[in-house]
Amino acid sequence: MTIHEIQEEIIKEFEQYTDWEDRYKRIIEYGKQLTPLNESFRTEKNKLTGCQSQVWINAKLSDGKIIFEADSDASIVKGLIALLIKVYSNHTPDEILSNPPDYFRRIGIDSHLSPTRKNGLSAMMKQIQLYAVAFKTLLNNSTNK
Repeated sequence: MTIHEIQEEIIKEFEQYTDWEDRYKRIIEYGKQLTPLNESFRTEKNKLTGCQSQVWINAKLSDGKIIFEADSDASIVKGLIALLIKVYSNHTPDEILSNPPDYFRRIGIDSHLSPTRKNGLSAMMKQIQLYAVAFKTLLNNSTNK
């Protein structure tokens, strides 16, 4: 599935919920389904700044695609990072960089988050994009040798 197709799937899923409490519950469920992050990745290097909660993101390159792992100590934030991982993990750096997270706006999440959570969401997306830029550079350098 492409990033755009996954985003559209999430939008359709969230359209079925008319109540924001139900949407929040679904976001929290996404967080509960997140694969536990290995303790060795819960380091300062992987810890995000700009989030009120603690958030760790790790990424690795496999066959030209980036695999993301993450965790948070707050349920909603953990759900938000799980939604980002669902969309962006297992895609190439170019795919990640050319597909902004418009689906958050389209399902209304960004307008229902507190300013601090909205800043945290931006920090999480920025970190994913930074990994994409770094891995894209790494891939370009290895093919140019």
